[in-house]
Amino acid sequence: MHDIRAIRENPAAFDAELARRGLAPCSVEILKIDESRRAKILAAETATASQNAASKLVGAAKAKGDEAEFERLRALVSKAKAEIALLNDEASVEDTRLRELLMTIPNLPLAEVPEGRDESDNVEIRRWGTPRAINFKPLEHYQLPAALPGMDFATAAKLSGSRFVVLRGAMIRLHRALAQFMLDTHIEEHGLNEVWTPVLVKDEAMFGTGNLPKFAEDSYQTTNGWWLIPTSEVTLTNTVAGDTLEESQLPIRMTAHTQCFRSEAGSGGRDTSGMLRQHQFEKVEMVSITTPETSLAEHDRMTSCAEAILRKLELPYRVMVLCTGDMGFGSTKTHDLEVWLPGQDTYREISSVSVCGDFQARRMNARYKPAGGGKPEFVHTLNGSGLAVGRCLIAVLENGQQADGSVDLPAALHPYMRGATRITASGELT
Repeated sequence: MHDIRAIRENPAAFDAELARRGLAPCSVEILKIDESRRAKILAAETATASQNAASKLVGAAKAKGDEAEFERLRALVSKAKAEIALLNDEASVEDTRLRELLMTIPNLPLAEVPEGRDESDNVEIRRWGTPRAINFKPLEHYQLPAALPGMDFATAAKLSGSRFVVLRGAMIRLHRALAQFMLDTHIEEHGLNEVWTPVLVKDEAMFGTGNLPKFAEDSYQTTNGWWLIPTSEVTLTNTVAGDTLEESQLPIRMTAHTQCFRSEAGSGGRDTSGMLRQHQFEKVEMVSITTPETSLAEHDRMTSCAEAILRKLELPYRVMVLCTGDMGFGSTKTHDLEVWLPGQDTYREISSVSVCGDFQARRMNARYKPAGGGKPEFVHTLNGSGLAVGRCLIAVLENGQQADGSVDLPAALHPYMRGATRITASGELT
């Protein structure tokens, strides 16, 4: 959420940054509501002062036996009470209007973020690895003979409908191995602390990370009001909601492997084949809580943690800086990692790593006490995939495919596969 004081001080700058995201200016509307709210608060405070002064005189009039003055002052106090109650109610309504409006406005991009309208304007900053020369027509993951016995979309459709999958045999073994490999790497080499969290959360948690109110249709809600998390960014970030931390506790670096759920309401029917875009999937998430001074360095660090997974798996990838028109709602800067998929002959997103500044912290009221003293300040929050397990499965299958329909597995996974190095064309591990 945005700092109303910053909007008051420089509304033109606020509108200019929104324009970079392709959005219409709205500072006039915000400040109109804010001015009305503050005027009612001031009027209530003035009326309260008058009431307090009159209350003191009531007692004096009673002591003097001046019944007429006593009645006049008592009526004045009663009228002031009613006026104060009305003004406080009106201020509360305006406060709610202001908060609801601010809740729907996305974060502002950093000055260094490239301006653009959509993903075609994203900027590549580096790439790693060279896509393997394949002397046969590469297949997509769901077409591979090695995957077919263990990747069952028909049964999933019978159980749940489209955009679900049932995994068996070598496929689920590989899927589970990838998640464990990612966790072990982040914990043992990157210093992240593993956390296990619920996948059902209250409204407040979804508001805290910016998933509500604007993106309710992209998530699933149970009949008793819980929300299924779209990613454990929601739970990990909200572990500090309402807290005031000591600076010495920062940075907090967390990772979690969870089920994730998305309705894909805004996907426009894209990627309906295979496992690329599912309603239920798994991710190993990374979340950091930092001071404002260290958040950009932490962003680079988290990006390198995600990159390390791809390098260990020998998967070619590129790193993109998302332009202003393609950034997520809560992000002030985002790096996308895109992995090479031979079956599609292109790079596809496998991780987004975002720094959110104090945007989420304001929504959650998460602060820290500076070590040097002074008033508590809002923390900065960051999140990123480390990685999306299903998409990583896709990349391993497609990049390891052989002409006979088998798949060679990356060396880093061999210990997690009990020494198996290949999935045969019939779907067996060898």
